[in-house]
Amino acid sequence: MYKRQAAGGTELDPTTLKVGLVTDLGKVNDGTFNEFAHKGALAAQTEFGFEYKFIETTAQADYEKNIQTFVDEKFNVVVTVGFLIADATKAAAAANPDITFIGVDQFYVPGEVTDNLLGLQFREDQAGFLAGALAAMMSESGTVGIVAGLEIPPVKKFKNGYDNGAAYVRPDINLLGVYLPSFIDPALGGSTAEQMIGEGADVIFGAGGPTGTGAIKAAAEKGTFVIGVDQDEYGTTFGGGSAPGADKILSSAIKRVDVAVSTAIGEVIKGTFKGNGIEVFDAAGDGVGLADFHDAADAIPDGVKAKLDEIFKALADGSLNTGVDPASGDVIEAEIPEASPYTP
Repeated sequence: MYKRQAAGGTELDPTTLKVGLVTDLGKVNDGTFNEFAHKGALAAQTEFGFEYKFIETTAQADYEKNIQTFVDEKFNVVVTVGFLIADATKAAAAANPDITFIGVDQFYVPGEVTDNLLGLQFREDQAGFLAGALAAMMSESGTVGIVAGLEIPPVKKFKNGYDNGAAYVRPDINLLGVYLPSFIDPALGGSTAEQMIGEGADVIFGAGGPTGTGAIKAAAEKGTFVIGVDQDEYGTTFGGGSAPGADKILSSAIKRVDVAVSTAIGEVIKGTFKGNGIEVFDAAGDGVGLADFHDAADAIPDGVKAKLDEIFKALADGSLNTGVDPASGDVIEAEIPEASPYTP
């Protein structure tokens, strides 16, 4: 995890602190970033003992109103979830300099926002690299695919990390991949995955919101191995094992939102919080990684699991890079890692 410089603040008495969380569309038990942000806040509450409440958003038009509720109730820290609420969060932070705002999966240009605002970002390229390595090692056909969303930095990081991770363990791997023009078109995701399967792909990574989810659902239902994204899609997309194809989801490339939220709240309490930008969570701080293998565990050889552990440790200690710019998501040709082929 990237350690921010201490802000020189005073350590707070957590028993006087009021922390509020505003979800993105959805609830705190929906298996998405909402749930993991909530779990992170609860973990921090258990550790420090502050007052905690949450508001579940039902419509995008309610973002500002829900944030304002916590402002009016004199909360000290407000956590908001998702990139869609970023503008409302930025505006509220500017209007309320005495309140600390923490935005999950929100990017703010360092130096261009107020000191009381911090966006929590993640090394999607590292999570994607692990997913690519897993896909390549599990492929029998020698062809793997990724169905990605819009070509924006977080998605580029996932895709380019995936491609480089696959080539790292299997230099001769055939890579299929496409950016799609929408995050909310599961039917397009599904048809794209089916096309890749027709071209020989036997592992599909979906990295594009509901579009990517549509891809892995369609592929898994056809008996193809898949990998989810952001949160553990075994629980969300495959109903914790109850949905068709649940035995085909190998893992998910996850962002540890719970770790990020708990850490950021702790920084506020300890007086080390520094806003006016972003804080990036990576493998070193357990901020990204792969989810549990669940029903697919027995299908994954021990050697594959050991190689993934090796890769994760190398990413965490800095001895292995992904070859992807952690900000733009572009491939850095000069830094593409030397192959380390997996031998079954």
